[in-house]
Amino acid sequence: MPVLSTVLAAALVAVPPCAEPPADPANTYDAAHTYGKLVRDYPSIRIAGDALPEGVSKLADQVYAQYGARCMKLDVYAPAGERLPVVVLVHGGGWKAGYRSEFVPMALRLAQQGYAAVTVSYRLSGEARYPAAVQDVQAAVRWVRAHAAQLHIDPQRIALAGGSAGGQLATLAGVTGEGVKAIVNIDGLSDFTSELARQYEDDPNKNPSSAGAWFGGRYAEKAALWREASPIQYVRAGMPPILFIVSGQPRFSAGREEMMAKMTQAGVASDKVILPDTPHSFWLFDPWLQPTVDASVAFLRQHMP
Repeated sequence: MPVLSTVLAAALVAVPPCAEPPADPANTYDAAHTYGKLVRDYPSIRIAGDALPEGVSKLADQVYAQYGARCMKLDVYAPAGERLPVVVLVHGGGWKAGYRSEFVPMALRLAQQGYAAVTVSYRLSGEARYPAAVQDVQAAVRWVRAHAAQLHIDPQRIALAGGSAGGQLATLAGVTGEGVKAIVNIDGLSDFTSELARQYEDDPNKNPSSAGAWFGGRYAEKAALWREASPIQYVRAGMPPILFIVSGQPRFSAGREEMMAKMTQAGVASDKVILPDTPHSFWLFDPWLQPTVDASVAFLRQHMP
């Protein structure tokens, strides 16, 4: 025992303290900047509120993984209760930008519906290329499961959800990982190799595109990675059911119909909710956030009761 204690103590000392990365002025994917881009065409929109409502608690800045001094953090929002179902929320931003605070409004509304909700930060493409972000999301799920007792959640009822790049990440992490019972993909790609996806993500005028930066090369250069990161490649019996919530922008649905068809053939449930005439990033704003939450809750109650 003394030897083990000495080794353990040395290991603890060796772990460096967390160091926050410097703020990135180029990272402008948040509700305020997006509102500025959309309000002219959608003058009635409002940024969804993020004030903590009565009856919902927040556990902030929990370290779920550490790489040297780089600490990956998450926040937990939960109502009172025991063995709560939980939704892990993954933000968007083209794999290169965004903040976990993007999903606070949805987390709060899920908490008011009886769910614990976890907002997660992950390594962006400027820091670490694919598959780092996928690994981070899966690590966050493992952390949540490992801390189920402290968080008063049910480790057998964990769902993943995300928007845009976060929708793709949540789906890929869910279908290739373990312990996820359901997935909500909000306007995230299902197939990077599809013609529609490559029209935008492999555009030669973009040097590089968002996906190209994440993969470290264009489709012709890194075709195996583009295919490997496509959730459609992992359709199989026994995979988690998926709800697709879709904007009025077709490019972000690349591969969805084909993936749903494959899921049907595999005997796996899927569904889609289309919010017509909506912009990408609709989930950041009212009046669209509540229909997004309502559809998610209905799906989760059916498939993760």
